Amino acid sequence: MTPTPLEDLISSGLAELSLEPEAAGPLASLATLVDDWGKRINLTGHRDASAVARRLVLDAAALHTVLPAVGSLVDLGSGAGFPGLPLAILRPQASFVLVEARERRHHFQRHAVRSLGLENVRVVRGRFEELDPDPADCVVAQAVASPDVLVGWMLRWARPGALLVVPGGTFPRTVADAGALLDPRNDTYRVPLGGPERTVWVSRAA
Repeated sequence: MTPTPLEDLISSGLAELSLEPEAAGPLASLATLVDDWGKRINLTGHRDASAVARRLVLDAAALHTVLPAVGSLVDLGSGAGFPGLPLAILRPQASFVLVEARERRHHFQRHAVRSLGLENVRVVRGRFEELDPDPADCVVAQAVASPDVLVGWMLRWARPGALLVVPGGTFPRTVADAGALLDPRNDTYRVPLGGPERTVWVSRAA
């Protein structure tokens, strides 16, 4: 079959990241699902599938390139499923748990997992600071709180030695109390196809 323009767009971004193009189809399907649902509920601030692909899907793909391989990953407060869903497509051998408190976003995640056939993904509805944790090898959380507060919540979901990851914006993040952490640092990555440079705070649970 001839690739769609959206698949071509994502393939170009994957090539810039030195990633294989096989994931372009599922990633394009994800961007289309987000766009379709976004016409009915407020999923993201991006207005079409192309913008979702450039700003969310390829951002997650770029993050994928700076994270080591892990057997399990939990995405706390995952919203419309980012970065968890693209990472699950790019890492089919790993298991994923997506935690989201908002009902409509949780329902979208369930629909996306079914539609894309992502057997390595489980979605959980609830506030991650209140749920019983399912500890993983890697814990990812967007900046939903100050770094010091957020890291305390993330540690509940982390196995000993687990990777803790907080994707950010232009400016690096710091954690004042790093006593329960090993090797905290800020890395950078660039979103392909002319996207912005991102910082990502990374550490390990002691």
